[in-house]
Amino acid sequence: MAITVGTGFLIQPSPSSLSFHGWRNSCKPTLGGVAYRFLPTRSSGPRRLSCQTGVQAQQRPTWLPGLDPPPYLDGSLAGDFGFDPLGLGEDPRSLKWYVQAELVHARFAMAGVAGILVTDLLRVTGISNLPVWYEAGAVKFEFASTETLLIVQLILMGFVETKRYMDFTDPGSQAKEGSFFGLEAALEGLEPGYPGGPLLNPLGLAKDIKNAHDWKLKEIKNGRLAMVAMLGIFVQASVTHASPIENLVDHLSNPWHNTIIRTLGGSSPS
Repeated sequence: MAITVGTGFLIQPSPSSLSFHGWRNSCKPTLGGVAYRFLPTRSSGPRRLSCQTGVQAQQRPTWLPGLDPPPYLDGSLAGDFGFDPLGLGEDPRSLKWYVQAELVHARFAMAGVAGILVTDLLRVTGISNLPVWYEAGAVKFEFASTETLLIVQLILMGFVETKRYMDFTDPGSQAKEGSFFGLEAALEGLEPGYPGGPLLNPLGLAKDIKNAHDWKLKEIKNGRLAMVAMLGIFVQASVTHASPIENLVDHLSNPWHNTIIRTLGGSSPS
């Protein structure tokens, strides 16, 4: 398509970049991100210039370069890279629930990885006589029996999870006065999944939750990494019957011999 402008110029769409052919000056974008360039045209009459345009669409990053994400994953969610091979998020309500489920699992994984590594480091270095993480559940405590601890955990976790679900079904309902034993001001519910307040956001990093996309992205990225790390720790404990710090120490003591290849091949580390 070509559009004649006056008698001296011809505007013609083109996917090319900005440059003058036969001229030394450059042409900058002028309308809606559309790039123009002027080219001399062949004509028997007076010399004319053609202005060619090129429009480049900015694609958002996806988990597989060049992949077209599904329409319901439009990039508005934190950490949305178009990954949903099973189509679990096609239903909008299910998508909202999966977002909350991933967020909670990510936070538990981050806490779990930190707890395993810190306690394991204290145990391996001899600073504290702590059990290895996969045997910690069998430890008997003097202040309470295992049955008592289990019942208390079920009550507390059940209460918190119930309140979280109520806030998911009716956003903001758990921030009303008298809905959380008078702790509503300390929580200051920002939106489902982000309770906030001085109790859970003491540094005030994301008080404006609507403009906290960067913080949400950092959290979910670290959470996903922690979930993968937890899976690795589970497999590692099942295969080597050792803790992650112990495995690291074994590897560093003989890097060429104590490797994952030898471990999977059935050769015990020396």
